[in-house]
Amino acid sequence: ANQSINQSIKQTIRPKLSGYDDAFMAQLEGNLNPFFQAMCRAQTLQLPHKRSSMVSLDSIRRDPRWRDPNLHEVISMLSHPMDPVKSNAAAYLQHLCYENDRIKQEVRQLNGVPILVELLDHPKAEVHRKACGALRNISYGKDHNNKMAIKSCDGIQALVRLLRKTSSMEVKELVTGTLWNLSSHEPLKLTVINQGLQTLTGEIIIPHSGWRRDSADPSKLQSAEWTTVFKNTSGCLRNVSSDGAEARQRLRECEGLVDALLHALQSAVVNKDTDNKSVENCVCILRNLSYHVHKEIPGAERFQEPHANHLMRSVGHQKKKNEPDCFTGKRPKGWKNGFMDRKYSTLDLPKRTELMKGLELLYQPEVVRLYLSLLTCSHNHNTLEAAAGALQNLAAGHWAWSSYIRATVRKEKGLPILVELLRSDVDKVVRAVAIALRNLAMDRRNKDLIGNYALRDLVSNLPCGQQHPAKNLEGDTVVSILNTIHEIITDNLENARVLIQGHAVQKLVAINKSSQSARETKAASHVLQTIWTYKDLRNTLTKAGWNKSHFKPTTSGVTKKSKSGKQGSDDITLPLMDKNQGQKITACIPSVKYY
Repeated sequence: ANQSINQSIKQTIRPKLSGYDDAFMAQLEGNLNPFFQAMCRAQTLQLPHKRSSMVSLDSIRRDPRWRDPNLHEVISMLSHPMDPVKSNAAAYLQHLCYENDRIKQEVRQLNGVPILVELLDHPKAEVHRKACGALRNISYGKDHNNKMAIKSCDGIQALVRLLRKTSSMEVKELVTGTLWNLSSHEPLKLTVINQGLQTLTGEIIIPHSGWRRDSADPSKLQSAEWTTVFKNTSGCLRNVSSDGAEARQRLRECEGLVDALLHALQSAVVNKDTDNKSVENCVCILRNLSYHVHKEIPGAERFQEPHANHLMRSVGHQKKKNEPDCFTGKRPKGWKNGFMDRKYSTLDLPKRTELMKGLELLYQPEVVRLYLSLLTCSHNHNTLEAAAGALQNLAAGHWAWSSYIRATVRKEKGLPILVELLRSDVDKVVRAVAIALRNLAMDRRNKDLIGNYALRDLVSNLPCGQQHPAKNLEGDTVVSILNTIHEIITDNLENARVLIQGHAVQKLVAINKSSQSARETKAASHVLQTIWTYKDLRNTLTKAGWNKSHFKPTTSGVTKKSKSGKQGSDDITLPLMDKNQGQKITACIPSVKYY
């Protein structure tokens, strides 16, 4: 460790003292510890008028007075009148704080954080760059006291000021990386929004996304630039977008943000570059901003149409013989505008007189094609989960736009794409897709199709008693699958018949009798009770060896506790904590989910 530190000292603590007179040099040397005194002498001898004698770093290390400066001395040097001493001390702190929680804590206790924050406003680029580098390393990690220390001395405002004034890409990377770290702590998210949202959007997101406010011509728009600065900033906004209703609304209303994020994703799809971290961040932001959009956008009550869902159910109640199947894609010859299109038009999709922009873009039916493209092209599991989650959120609720979204997913042949993802080995992808299908099944025609084509895959993901399938899905995912199955068979005899034919009853009974999770037991019980309500199916069930007792809820299941200790409602919101194991930047990102 000492060898590593000394090597870093060689590389980073090298004061540039050219231009200072001998009197000032003498004063400086008297204020420094022996190491820095030797460094000053070495640099003095390298001044143009004193080149006759050169002193190497190795010779300095052989000086008997050599020693590593202690932390208190380094922090004191941050306040030294000479700028090179400040910058080199900050660089040394950055080195010492790298993955060293003890040193970070000591820096905080020695009041080094306020001094570093103050240096962010220093006019010399070398000084504020090194200070920001130190703060980035200090803010990384699980010790949120360091993050709060930066916030307490107005560090977030100082970082935002520096971002506005700097033209250095390196400094921008350091600032946005530090803000990304700070945004992972819940109490700081709204502060980041209040003090930095406009700057982060205007200075980073919009320019790097390729979107332009003043261009309505798509041909003039540019492709997104997947820079480190864009990745850091989108990661920061991904964090703060999960903070709650107020945070979501602030981001939705931020001028140009939604437009830029959607353009960046469209650029990624066009250029077949859908697997990078920035794309993942953008989709997660949009997924979070789509959560409860049917309740939270201004004027949402104007679109609350209880009859809209009834319209969808009645329109698609029975498949017409000329209607194309969205799984096969076949249409009768001579149909330029088939039944699907005509049926879709009966939903009274608003005719636009002007271009949509801002938060309105979140729930327009056109976004369906973008999310389906990501589900088709991306191999990034977080991106897949977020894209499915966005559709899941948009298909939720009883308002006009969710009806349009559910119909558009069918029209764009999205149901087969989702069903295919049920076969994924990634738990969170299966869970998001299952819940999306549950919300989409609120549309009666979707329910028929999902029953025909998805029930087999949903059942295959269920455990059989205490024997879990090869995927070994988490309890929350199993509950989500059971709830989706329940939605699919509710008010649909044919789907319940398909479920029985798929040998699902054996698994459902086993879960109901032997699962250690109260929520799994409850969800399986609901499915079984719904099956038994169909009198037309009882003869088939009896012939298969089942009787009424198999479809009763397990009494003991009411008192069972799940592994998480939670009981009761299945309508829960669980944060997804996804920690990036990178060297210097934390990415602790909760994503909002709609169940």
